[in-house]
Amino acid sequence: MYQMVQKHIDVEVTTAAEPAVVYALLRDGSSWPVWSPLGSFELAREGSGEPEGLGAVRVFRTGRFTSWEEVVELVPDRRFSYALRHGLPLRGYRADVDLTPEGTGTRIRWHSSFRPGIFGTGWFYRWFLGRFIARMADGLAAHSVAVRPRQGEAP
Repeated sequence: MYQMVQKHIDVEVTTAAEPAVVYALLRDGSSWPVWSPLGSFELAREGSGEPEGLGAVRVFRTGRFTSWEEVVELVPDRRFSYALRHGLPLRGYRADVDLTPEGTGTRIRWHSSFRPGIFGTGWFYRWFLGRFIARMADGLAAHSVAVRPRQGEAP
């Protein structure tokens, strides 16, 4: 039997905003349609201890696509991770968004891995999702600067 090959996507951008500002945007699913190509957000299941905590299931709709994503790891101001639970023919999809202080700003590394659910489609999903994630990262970087507090204000 043919083993589906693991595919990887790795996108890096920088922003002048501090990690706490970027992390707050990642944690707030309702902000994603503002700064990304996603069309809408819905919280399908609350997480442990807080609505968008660990285990929360967030539903995003874009055109005719709907994805159910579970929050699987949270490291304040450093990492936000989610796993696709339903919506695309992919297996084991997990994305980690790592935030690293860089000067007075932040390096955002949005990386993910998955196995195609349908033989022969891995190249397509790697290409398509790579472009989509690049747009997400660029939007997050730009929006985080627009919403960051001015010097002396609390985040």
